[in-house]
Amino acid sequence: MHNSKSDSYASAGVDVTAGYESVERIKPHIKSTHRTGVLGGFGGFGGLFEPDVSGMKRPISVSGTDGVGTKLKIAFLMDKHDTIGIDCVAMCVNDIICVGAEPQFFLDYLAMGKNKPERTERIIACVAEGCRQAGCALIGGETAEHPGMMPDDEYDIAGFSVGFVDYDDVIDGRAIVPGDVIIGLESSGLHSNGFSLVRKVFSSRLAGLDAHVTELGCSLGEELLRPTKIYVKPLLNVIRQFGKKIKGISNITGGGYFENIPRMLPESVRARIDTRRFPKKPIFDLIAQEAAIPKHDMFNTFNMGIALVLAVDENDAEHVMDALKREGEMPIHIGECINNDKGVDLLW
Repeated sequence: MHNSKSDSYASAGVDVTAGYESVERIKPHIKSTHRTGVLGGFGGFGGLFEPDVSGMKRPISVSGTDGVGTKLKIAFLMDKHDTIGIDCVAMCVNDIICVGAEPQFFLDYLAMGKNKPERTERIIACVAEGCRQAGCALIGGETAEHPGMMPDDEYDIAGFSVGFVDYDDVIDGRAIVPGDVIIGLESSGLHSNGFSLVRKVFSSRLAGLDAHVTELGCSLGEELLRPTKIYVKPLLNVIRQFGKKIKGISNITGGGYFENIPRMLPESVRARIDTRRFPKKPIFDLIAQEAAIPKHDMFNTFNMGIALVLAVDENDAEHVMDALKREGEMPIHIGECINNDKGVDLLW
């Protein structure tokens, strides 16, 4: 048995007691997300969950995993860690809802150079808030200390979520035809994509992220860390009301419009989007002006103010938009589907 300091885990840079403290701190946050289906207590080797598939003839599981990317660098610079967890959840659950599935549980993976229990609690509390917004249970995760692999003040976070939908209710875009209307849902801002470009564009401003920016109405740091909007609850309610009349849904994430819109389209159907109808988000104008970025590149990288789009029959569009408004959304008729090669045309 080795008891020397040189052979201890602590001497290698891993603080086991900090790990124990972190677990105790995050337990209440995890419990606050629990919903019907959660089995057992926190702390087991695996998260146990009995999915709610009542009424489904052929339940299909839908999974999504993602991280926050280099948006984390802004959190490090500001030492602000109470929004990043929402981003992590949103990046997973917003993908799952695109096929009509209800996210039911979530797990996170948090790796850091040094485990600081108070910071760890803030991050996981924020993950729990994202789960509450999405209506899914946080049933477990992993907090790993990686000394020597990353600086003490840095971390990375990723997540994994699973949802369920009846096979006959899967939204796959195959029913989309020319003449269908495209409805856009407003984003909260940049969300969690394009931050490598953002950091390059604002490289000279990163030392002053707390400074107020008149065009934004807040500091640059506050705007950049604005959490990703979670669309699960309003969309689920509308999907339950309209069913397969919601023909396709696309989440505008990495790759912007040119990559994500075609993912919901069948062959020989093209989307024509009128960007002049988009809500004005000053952050996108500021980015474009700061680095003279062409419009095509902006729409190929960012959500530009619309982060989720739906395709519906033109006869259903007004009713769907009214339902979305009742859910607190601000839907906009941003385009139509046309008969042409699969892809997207943007009008500006």
